[in-house]
Amino acid sequence: MQSKTFRGQRIISDQVGPEELGVVWRELEKVLDANITGDIVEFGCYSGTTSLFIRRLLDEKGESNKRSFHVYDSFEGLPEKSEQDASVAGEQFKKGELAVNKKELLHNFRTANLRPPIVHKGWFNQLTERDVPDRIAFAFLDGDFYESIMDSLKLIWPRMGQGGAVLIDDYGRDALPGSERAVRDFFGGRPPAVRTEHNIAIIKT
Repeated sequence: MQSKTFRGQRIISDQVGPEELGVVWRELEKVLDANITGDIVEFGCYSGTTSLFIRRLLDEKGESNKRSFHVYDSFEGLPEKSEQDASVAGEQFKKGELAVNKKELLHNFRTANLRPPIVHKGWFNQLTERDVPDRIAFAFLDGDFYESIMDSLKLIWPRMGQGGAVLIDDYGRDALPGSERAVRDFFGGRPPAVRTEHNIAIIKT
């Protein structure tokens, strides 16, 4: 099977496609072009499929020396589901699935000749405010499950800069209902305007 590409570069895993990468690239580019204050964070980086393109855009825009780029992952695969994640369509998503070693992430950056991000290893519920930047301009949340998205939002939302963007993957997917439910509950049933594209929720701050 021929590897998929985005902007002339190979996509290194099947966990994300060109359409989703296009959404992430476009929304990050808007934030950078608007010169929104803050750093870049990604919760749930897996092997770096999205991370590589975030770094490429930061390099292309001359932003890699101006903003820090942080990624967060357990590197132990998916956690346990909560009742909020129950879905017949998502039975393949089990504890331990999608595990990847931190060394593989760093290897992928070396292979691409790109500067690696600042890597934080741990479950999201074990992270504290000291683990995230004081000001965030762009956040991509790909935690799959309810608790992971909820924990991510608790950490990043108070630090989002005005005019920034939060993107949440798997929003509206029958197989992973916890993502949308976490957003709804975090904002008390009244989330800010949410626009969705290719199952990615886009929230402007």
